[in-house]
Amino acid sequence: MALLATATAVVGLLGACANADPNRADAQKPAASFSRAPQDENSEITVWVDATRVAAVDAYKKAHPNVKVKAVTFGGGSGNELQTKVTLFDRTGEGWPDVVWPGNQDLSWATSGKTPFAAPISELVDKSFLDGYAKGSLDQCTINGKVYCVRHDLAPNVLWYNKRLMDQFGYTVPATWEEWRDLGLKVSKEHPGYLVGEVGSPGTPDVYFWGSQCPASVLTGPRAVNVDLQDAKCTRVATMLDSLLAANVLGTRNKYDTGFIKDQASKILLMPGPAWYGQTLFNTTYKTPAGEIAVAAPLKWAGDAEAHTGAVGGGMWFVSSHSKNLKASVDFVKWVTTDPDYTAGTGTFPAYTAAADAWLAKQQASGYFANDIGPVFKDAAPKIWTGWAVSTTYSQEAIYASTMVPAITQGKTITSQLGPWQDAIVNQAKSLGYSVN
Repeated sequence: MALLATATAVVGLLGACANADPNRADAQKPAASFSRAPQDENSEITVWVDATRVAAVDAYKKAHPNVKVKAVTFGGGSGNELQTKVTLFDRTGEGWPDVVWPGNQDLSWATSGKTPFAAPISELVDKSFLDGYAKGSLDQCTINGKVYCVRHDLAPNVLWYNKRLMDQFGYTVPATWEEWRDLGLKVSKEHPGYLVGEVGSPGTPDVYFWGSQCPASVLTGPRAVNVDLQDAKCTRVATMLDSLLAANVLGTRNKYDTGFIKDQASKILLMPGPAWYGQTLFNTTYKTPAGEIAVAAPLKWAGDAEAHTGAVGGGMWFVSSHSKNLKASVDFVKWVTTDPDYTAGTGTFPAYTAAADAWLAKQQASGYFANDIGPVFKDAAPKIWTGWAVSTTYSQEAIYASTMVPAITQGKTITSQLGPWQDAIVNQAKSLGYSVN
């Protein structure tokens, strides 16, 4: 679901904070100084997007009829397609797109080397423009003090719940993971068949382990990671989930599985997950009636001094350093991330604060939600833990899907599979040239 990781990929909101720790991956060797290609402000710009983002290009063209823009679709946000093609263009000296919808894994290679593919946005726009993004949302894009991408949307995890059912059952919305677990165990006895979450989707680690600050993959250098699933902040998640799996209150099928939608979607009482679940999952996919779905703050571990959360998705834009029309390229990424009329009609939470306000107002005016989602979303966005490595060239989600989901389906506990899961992460990282601690 490319949309959902924008909508897979904050998120956005995500990744390494360049200004926080010099040992993080974004503290890589400085890229060469940005040298602009000869400019032609009348030239056509080519924008590479996934199928979902074609609508963004069309909207920009309609609003800017005098700008020549061409959309080219590609896989976007997944795999190494962009890197492979840019490497070819580097050899031939031509073919680079002007603007790209990349994946998180593209950040490391696209911002390093003799001629980095991604142009430093911070050298092309006023600081006041960048200051308009939500706090922390550009941390992932910031490398050695330069901003190389702009966030399109954010996908912080929050707690979704069915207010009608919670009221009917007389339950109080939990504020901590421990309360969530205890409520789940209570639900298993009082209302068997109802769910408080699911662990059968690839994004499960992002929902449960990320916010716990579990070091499933923590970047310690440009090509170095620390992997330790036996850390207490990982094992506490596994133990909690195992207790709820044993009580049959966690779905074990992918939440988009036809069987899950048919048999269990209407039985969801609570569901930790990203900001886009509201409209995209509950409204569009599950057809949950208006006025039932509400949102609460990200769950906090009772023993932690402050709350952290994870994210599932959140997209970004690169402007190519090879662009011959930087003016139009920059204007495009600014418009699609900030224009309130355009962003208000998209399905995901904008990273730009003013656009987010307009988007939230439209969401609330739709009448779909049972409470005010705005304060919760705004509070959750800066709480995303920046230690979770999202810019590695391997996918944590893919590893979980191939390693853990089959084991869970077979009835194995998550705790018993932490070792095999860790081995899978380590082996994949090493195969891609990472040094693993």
